[in-house]
This record gives sequence, C-alpha cells and structure tokens, in this order.
Amino acid sequence: MKVLNLRCSQAHGFEGWFASEDDFQDQLARGLVECPLCGDAQVSKLPSAPRLNLGAPEPRAAPKQEVMAAPTAQLQAAWMQLVQQVMAHTEDVGERFAEEARKIHYGESEERGIRGQASQEETQALLEEGISVLPLPIPKGLKGPLQ
Repeated sequence: MKVLNLRCSQAHGFEGWFASEDDFQDQLARGLVECPLCGDAQVSKLPSAPRLNLGAPEPRAAPKQEVMAAPTAQLQAAWMQLVQQVMAHTEDVGERFAEEARKIHYGESEERGIRGQASQEETQALLEEGISVLPLPIPKGLKGPLQ
C-alpha cells in the first residue's frame, strides 16, 4: 500500500492510499482522484521522502520572511465537522430553497433550519428582502452516503 500526500488546485491537502504508483497514475488519469473537501479533480502529488537522521549538524536557518500557510489538516477537519453538523440539523429542500426560505421568513411555514440550492440572483434577492442566508459549499463526499 502506498500512502501519498496530495493537494488539489484549491490548496487542500489530503492523503490518498493506492496499491502502487502505477495505480495512482491510472486513477488520476481516469479522473477518479478528487479532493474530499471540495471535489476538485485537479490533484497533484506532493513530494515526500523518508527522513534519515545521520547525526549531521542542522543547517543554518534562512532569514525569516512573512508567509501564508495553506489550510492545515486541523482546519480542514474542523470544516468537515461543521458541514456534518449543519447537514445533521437542517432539512434539505433542494431546488425549493428560495421559496421555502421566504415561506419561513413570512410565517407561512414552520421555522426550522433548511439547506438547498439557490442561484446567486436568488441569494441576492433573499438578502435584499432581509432573509439571512449563507452560502455553504458541501464537499461532494458528504452529499451521498458515507462508507
């Protein structure tokens, strides 16, 4: 089993487990490898090498510079937990999201947490009506049953 450190074009890091390097390349070529966070199929393998401690002296540190780190695994895990919580405590109304949000806002339907799909125009119209909505990208892997 070969465990690879991978990254999508959105800079989300994740692990992939493959039978071999050839298996990874084959799955990548067929578009079967994608980011579990955003579903992006533009995935690249990060360089990795075993660390050998031969007792050599530590190299001198380069001068410090200001950098921005990509999201950490901890942050990604927290995001996934947040999305799972939202999904567990809201009703999926699908394409009827804007219609159902208005019914709730105007007291025509029971108040409850909902989620669904809305275009940018629908979202903007809801906000202009004073209806609080929040875009929430749901990772593709969480939209179906988990294994």
